[in-house]
Amino acid sequence: MTPLILNIDTATEHASICFSKGNEIIGIVESADQKNHANFLQPAIQQLLKDTKISLEDLDAVAVTAGPGSYTGLRVGLASAKGICFALNKPLIMVNTLEVMARSMLNYLNNLQTTIDPASLLCPMIDARRMEVFTAEFTPDLQMIKAPYALILDENAFSDQVYKKPLITSGSGASKLINLVKNPAIRLVSIQHHAGDLAIQANHAFLRSEFADLAYAEPLYVKAFFDTSKSKVTQ
Repeated sequence: MTPLILNIDTATEHASICFSKGNEIIGIVESADQKNHANFLQPAIQQLLKDTKISLEDLDAVAVTAGPGSYTGLRVGLASAKGICFALNKPLIMVNTLEVMARSMLNYLNNLQTTIDPASLLCPMIDARRMEVFTAEFTPDLQMIKAPYALILDENAFSDQVYKKPLITSGSGASKLINLVKNPAIRLVSIQHHAGDLAIQANHAFLRSEFADLAYAEPLYVKAFFDTSKSKVTQ
């Protein structure tokens, strides 16, 4: 079976949605206005339905980036995905945002026909303000060897790894690492992931029947969020 999936990515500053049939992208809508993800999503879905002439009833599943990322963006994406799944009795697929970013890096390097050292680490990074980032570590075949975590960067960041194996990084937090650590073993890939990258991972998850529990699915925040306007910590 080749599943038809609606893919929703509002986890970072760049929001996008697409329909996919297997690994084939069937229409995509994107927005770089991070403060407007809530207003972007529903009109974008309607536009995608109109452009592709696909009905939501035709879907086999809905996929969403699960986090880490923007707290508001994660909630917006997951709420919409769960709403569609509940209404139409469709399965929900949740994919780690950093895994989607690693997929984007790998696609980019493969398209350049770049030889990737099999010992390399893929370390996408999401800016978490100040000198902190959210990151994870993957092999070049996208096996996660270190789960998502919050890291405060300094000049010694990844010093143990980069002396043993090359490190390839991307994302909104990657420039912080490059500016701090002057090491030729660290390579920056300047590329923006999008819902098409989510689609590839979602297709794999669908074929393995890796579906989330609609009733209990929650975003992966990695750490608590301190809301300064209300002076409280939320999860």
